[in-house]
Amino acid sequence: MPELPEMENYRQLLSSLIVNRLITGTEVTRAKSINVEPDRFDRLLRGQTVRSMGRRAKHLLFHMASGDTLVLHLMLGGVMFYGTMEEKPDRTVQVRISYGDFHLFFIGLRLGYLHVVEPGQLQTMMAKLGPEPFDPSLDQQRFGELLGGRRGTLKSCLVDQGFISGIGNCYSDEICFDAGLQPGRAPRSLSMDERQRLFDSMRRVLSVATDEGGYMDMPLYAGDMLTGGYDKQCRVYDREGQPCVRCGATIVRADVSSKKSFCCIQCQH
Repeated sequence: MPELPEMENYRQLLSSLIVNRLITGTEVTRAKSINVEPDRFDRLLRGQTVRSMGRRAKHLLFHMASGDTLVLHLMLGGVMFYGTMEEKPDRTVQVRISYGDFHLFFIGLRLGYLHVVEPGQLQTMMAKLGPEPFDPSLDQQRFGELLGGRRGTLKSCLVDQGFISGIGNCYSDEICFDAGLQPGRAPRSLSMDERQRLFDSMRRVLSVATDEGGYMDMPLYAGDMLTGGYDKQCRVYDREGQPCVRCGATIVRADVSSKKSFCCIQCQH
């Protein structure tokens, strides 16, 4: 499932591709992927422009000149592609937004969605989300205080969108590895030093992953050399049976809080 780095990469790239470009039409082949009737969806978007691109947690926000916002959550298996009909990947498209000869294709929205949200509703929709990892008000001390009061495991804590927003299975494991902590550790058991290490690792891993284009396996457009660049840099996620890049021990997989998790039991404590 796309996480903060993947959606932030999309936000940055789409800002230069579609912002202020006139929408000339839409096509919806799966009505359940949107929250209004397809005809109304077309009326709301046709002739409009995206004023700016935003992101909140794992949601991508298309802020329209009309005041509405398109809220995208790709969920598991969702991707996007921008290009001509000839360049479109051989994948099933649930929603298409057209800009003349170019189109933004929303692919794999079987679980994900693209909703039209009216002015004033966006804040309510996002109200239950926790702070962003790079929120200026979230410093090491505040992070440590919040973490110390949590039950469960580091894994369940980091992927809880009500605690910290934007982190999922992949980056929770990568963050724990960077901090030298096993994802099954109880948050309350961490020392102050370990909490600070986890905070620093969270920001470091997410920053590098975003700069490297995240781990998505499909380019956003023909010639896109950035998207997916972090995939080969993952140090533990999906590397079961491979040697640890830090100590050489074997990476293992274990279900932690009912979620698949990867770690090195030799150098993560």
